[in-house]
Amino acid sequence: MSTDIHKQKILILDFGSQYTQLIARRIREAHVYCELHPFDLGLDAIRSFNPSGIILSGGPCSVYEVGAPTIAEELFELGVPVLGICYGMQLMSRHFGGEVIAAGKREFGHVQLKAEGVPGPLFDGFFIDGASPVWMSHGDHVAKIPQSFEVVAATDNAPVCAIQDVDRNLYGVQFHPEVNHTPRGEMLIDCFVRKICGCSGQWTPGQIIEDAVTRIRAQVGADHVILGLSGGVDSSVAAALVHRAIGSQLTCVFVDNGLLRLGEGDQVMATFADNLGVKVIRVDAEQRFLNALAGESDPEKKRKIIGGLFVDIFEEESKHIIDANWLAQGTIYPDVIESAGAKTGKAHNIKSHHNVGGLPDYMKLKLLEPLRELFKDEVRAIGEELGLPRQMVWRHPFPGPGLGVRILGEVTKEYCDILRQADAIYIEELYAAGHYDKISQAFAVFLPVKSVGVMGDGRTYEYVVALRAVETKDFMTAGWYQMPYEDLARISGRIINEVKGINRVVYDISSKPPATIEWE
Repeated sequence: MSTDIHKQKILILDFGSQYTQLIARRIREAHVYCELHPFDLGLDAIRSFNPSGIILSGGPCSVYEVGAPTIAEELFELGVPVLGICYGMQLMSRHFGGEVIAAGKREFGHVQLKAEGVPGPLFDGFFIDGASPVWMSHGDHVAKIPQSFEVVAATDNAPVCAIQDVDRNLYGVQFHPEVNHTPRGEMLIDCFVRKICGCSGQWTPGQIIEDAVTRIRAQVGADHVILGLSGGVDSSVAAALVHRAIGSQLTCVFVDNGLLRLGEGDQVMATFADNLGVKVIRVDAEQRFLNALAGESDPEKKRKIIGGLFVDIFEEESKHIIDANWLAQGTIYPDVIESAGAKTGKAHNIKSHHNVGGLPDYMKLKLLEPLRELFKDEVRAIGEELGLPRQMVWRHPFPGPGLGVRILGEVTKEYCDILRQADAIYIEELYAAGHYDKISQAFAVFLPVKSVGVMGDGRTYEYVVALRAVETKDFMTAGWYQMPYEDLARISGRIINEVKGINRVVYDISSKPPATIEWE
């Protein structure tokens, strides 16, 4: 019997914290569905959402500032458990008559949290020997708690770091349990959504697939669907999921745009057409893309050109498919987040994604996005459940615009060919040295600058390739992978010796933030 996996859900109200998306990720890890909405969501909308619990995120403002973000006054009267994190805790305290002031000593980074009194159900197993390391990021603190609340934890610099009103299921923490730097933070969030909010954990790969198949069939009916297959994880899982739902009603269009990795076109066709029985049309469009990108150096414009041309090609191909009324895409939740914070409207626009934002008005196809609610690791888990090859499912992410955004500046065939070869050597060496599965994402970047080099007795004046490798759990934050020097030396040597046009290789040691994972 089918289960409504969206019935039990947590509402996150976003006050602008850089960590808000991580709250959502941790809730999903507890196998509970959640949605992220702006802090000013109206009370009627909150009621209609019918949440099992509400989380108030952190934020950069001070609650006592004029015009500071606030919430619907009656939110705390809905009888729904509420957890306030950082700014959210301060907002809750102030709402019930507490006092929030600028801290004499701000806290940023690792701090030792000490238990006070008797911790309630939120903190079950959180403290060991009365203490727990946590991650702080605040300049204000609660100086006076509301009458109905009690202090649960403190630090040397802040006497109020966690509060609770157990009778009304209201909790607040000054630290950030959602980040990896708080070691038992996921345990605290799990306690909130499972024990306090009563969610039973229905958000599992098997049930997500069952729900998606049912919804796809209801949406599509007897229509045909075309899907833009890139060979990346997202589009591959989307293809397998839609094929599970409607079988022969799906036709995949694989656009070989000249911006793919070495040998990728043949690999895609072999996996889907030959092994999985999915109908795939291969379109050779390399020259069209290169012509459209000629002379363009701006990364945002390149993304839009590539995305627009993809849509045009899908539109052309759809005319040859009877009853094709839908275009399926592998849009996932982080795509939506980074494209202007579409879920909240509060995030800064980092970069646009070619498959986010709907279709042009002139296009007759309707959009089908079966993965739009999912994070990357949820997509991978579903891919494995659907029986896709492990090497495909766990392949590092590849951007929709492909090498178009891994070539800085103008895109040319020469640059694409150079980058393809360098990237293939890099990935081959990562596999050989056992690094690939330890790294979340690795790739090469082509830099359109030349530097002087020496090969043999001759002077060279050739291009530079940058190597990027990061470790991350959620792709919202990332640290650079600390590659052994001997492995970097071997990779660099192979690229310079084997790829004509490259005489210098550099390694990117930037973290996210402040950098992004991709260069453009």
